Amino acid sequence: MATQGAARIDVELALRQESDPVPAGRAEQIAGVLPKGVLFATPAPPPTGEQRTPQEEWTLTSAWPYLGRTATGTAAVHYGAGHDRLVRPMILADGFNHGPSDLPGLWRHLNAPYPPHQHRLLDQLLAQGIDVVLLGFGARHTHIQANAGVVATCVRRAISGRAGDAPLIVGGIGMGGLATRYALAEMENRGEDHQTMTYLSYDSPHNGAWIPLILQQLAYFAAKLSPAVPGQADLIRSPAAQQLLWAWVESGRYSGPVATASPLRVEFLEDLRRVGWFPVRPRKLGVANGAADGTGRNVPPDELVFEWSALAGLVGANARTQPDRGRKRHVGGMRAVPMWASKSYTSDVAPFDGAPGGTLAVYGMLADKLGTPIATRLRSACFVPTVSAVALHYDPLEWTVDLYTDITSLSPEHSQLDDFQCDSQNSEHGQVTGPLAEWILGQLGK
Repeated sequence: MATQGAARIDVELALRQESDPVPAGRAEQIAGVLPKGVLFATPAPPPTGEQRTPQEEWTLTSAWPYLGRTATGTAAVHYGAGHDRLVRPMILADGFNHGPSDLPGLWRHLNAPYPPHQHRLLDQLLAQGIDVVLLGFGARHTHIQANAGVVATCVRRAISGRAGDAPLIVGGIGMGGLATRYALAEMENRGEDHQTMTYLSYDSPHNGAWIPLILQQLAYFAAKLSPAVPGQADLIRSPAAQQLLWAWVESGRYSGPVATASPLRVEFLEDLRRVGWFPVRPRKLGVANGAADGTGRNVPPDELVFEWSALAGLVGANARTQPDRGRKRHVGGMRAVPMWASKSYTSDVAPFDGAPGGTLAVYGMLADKLGTPIATRLRSACFVPTVSAVALHYDPLEWTVDLYTDITSLSPEHSQLDDFQCDSQNSEHGQVTGPLAEWILGQLGK
């Protein structure tokens, strides 16, 4: 099992820009073939199909500053059936991405029809008399503690605008589940009554998430050789990424430990412990897009994912799926002759790519931008391991846990949640599926 002290990456550099002259125009040539835009930022759902105009829109400012800055956000309020004002609020916070939230896109994502009967989750919640408050952030990629302050303001607004005294439901997708978890715990820590009876996380990386280390380095490689604003590595180097990812690297040349490479993750976990780790008052529920029985995806470790080359071989990159631990296992490399040539090796890193969990098309997104072929089964890798989404008890830095744990064989006390539901198979991170939607509706209808 990967541990914080042993898990590391090592980069071997063959060319250095400082010592090799660069032919005139070469840098511009290379910049022209490298991917553009922020890498791994997931696109919003297309603005087609079902739309719904909210009855209220709230402009929100964080309840507390963080590191001298005050985060902002917006909420779209949709009244439940028979309501002409807020009665039974359910706050659902947006997840990890770059830039501001797209609340219409979030609505389309969460209300997309799911098999087998093409029901829609948000429509069903509204029909149950639940008022849906979709919470977005001005900068989804900033510090989680900062966006947690926006959550606290949204909770206060919901309480003050609510008719009656029905308790709140508060939660979020992915990072949004962590921001709401922190906000509720911090409010309790400050002695503030958040009046929330149910907390719900949707495929949230309670113990950490995963983006392949070689892809992180490729993002830095592209950003260095093709500078832009925003840059290709802006999402990977963002505060939220550093806090969410179990393994992170700071540059394309970084060699060293990966589990504690960013102090922001260590500080975030310390802050969570300071405020109580999880909120105490609410019933804590969670769903995972990963399978529960320990079945991973057909993404074996140490397999070539893609090999890209351009400009008659002067520039190129290759990536392999994460090997199964071992020492100095090759994960890929990149070159831009004569400016850069490197190979990357990992040691004691578990084979996250094929693990059970909510998936993200990280390999596919990069391959598409590079215009290089990739096998369909290798397009996606595990992003939020099931063991993380259901908040099993294990150290979030050490990760002394089997990624392929059969959760169905564990007793309830192995999770830090009061109850949870996994998908019937490994699905896309944040996707609304039948098993998850029906379980949520059943739990909130109790």
